[in-house]
Amino acid sequence: MSDSTAVDEVWKDWKDAVNMTASELEKWLDTEESQEVGQKDDGGESVGHASGRRIIKILGTKKADLSDSDAEHMRKVVGYVHRHLAQKPSSDIEHSKWRYSLMNWGHDPLKD
Repeated sequence: MSDSTAVDEVWKDWKDAVNMTASELEKWLDTEESQEVGQKDDGGESVGHASGRRIIKILGTKKADLSDSDAEHMRKVVGYVHRHLAQKPSSDIEHSKWRYSLMNWGHDPLKD
């Protein structure tokens, strides 16, 4: 089990940053748009896409059962979402790589 303090410290920010449900995120990750954005690793999957798969697992886990490793990933997600939101484009957001990348990390800016 986790040191609940690590999860507790990131919990509120995590809940604010990840505004997609596990099922929404799972459907999104199956789209071509999802797979076309982000920095790819050696296996061809983007870092954000892999993160999205981990986010789905975290969303399906009871808070009390989250590990320190989960808390670390949650902090990574919060940091990414905050940094990426600050780079909002001035043009079409709905069909932008910016939005698609955020959605890989569990945040749909059109839901705000």
